[in-house]
Amino acid sequence: MQFDISFVILTWNSEKYIEKCLQSIDAIRIFNTKIYVIDNGSKDGTISVLDWIKSQLTHTQFEVIPLSSNKGTTVSRNLGLNKACENSRYICVLDSDTIINEAAMKQLVEILAEDSSIGIVGPVLQGLDGSLQNSGRAIPTLSLKLLKVLPYKALREKGARKEQIPKIRNVTDVGYLMSACWMMPSSLIKKIGLLDENIFYAPEDVEYCMRAWKYGYRVCYVKDASIIHVWQRLSRKKLLSKHNWEHIKGLFYLFHRYHCYFSKPDYVHYISQGE
Repeated sequence: MQFDISFVILTWNSEKYIEKCLQSIDAIRIFNTKIYVIDNGSKDGTISVLDWIKSQLTHTQFEVIPLSSNKGTTVSRNLGLNKACENSRYICVLDSDTIINEAAMKQLVEILAEDSSIGIVGPVLQGLDGSLQNSGRAIPTLSLKLLKVLPYKALREKGARKEQIPKIRNVTDVGYLMSACWMMPSSLIKKIGLLDENIFYAPEDVEYCMRAWKYGYRVCYVKDASIIHVWQRLSRKKLLSKHNWEHIKGLFYLFHRYHCYFSKPDYVHYISQGE
């Protein structure tokens, strides 16, 4: 069976969020959809919630891929992406703490259908309180990261400005999109490959968007499409944590692979507020 959109979602101790996420997908009527949930060895009640909600979904097909332990964001997501590529026109990578809507999904799909130069699109991400998240950003060079952690307010603010990209048009080119919500044609994955499994946790989203740019595709933020993202921000809960350590390792792997210690590659096209 051919699906219009397949959703690829990771869960890891996500019992508080996953029900609303899946219900929001099931509310879509204009697309034929399927959901792949890959569970990264949850220790809470996530699996029980998934077992229960499977019987509640009425308009989407649903498959759970359980893992015995946390394999990170790349190995596990790739299991879902591999399956989705076989039978879907579009693939939406989605975080378990999101709540989507039909209008946003329709606009993302229409933008991809109308412009083959675009490889990945993402919507505005809003918190439950309506706050906006900086989900379409500049490429994180070493110099930018250092500015953001220096103990001087003026330098940290300079780093934050360099990370910002003005979203003047509805469809704006950005360096990368947070992977809380990506929409892309399955043909993109067939052309540029799956997520880089040398990265465990982050910045797999930066790497994949940079690879899309390298292959000649644009990465775009869509201002008129909006979804809810609770944004757990696991890497900020503990300063000394596995998530932070893996993030640091991933960043240096990225800097080395794409030679972006101090500037973005010339094939990535956007203008940040710091330029």
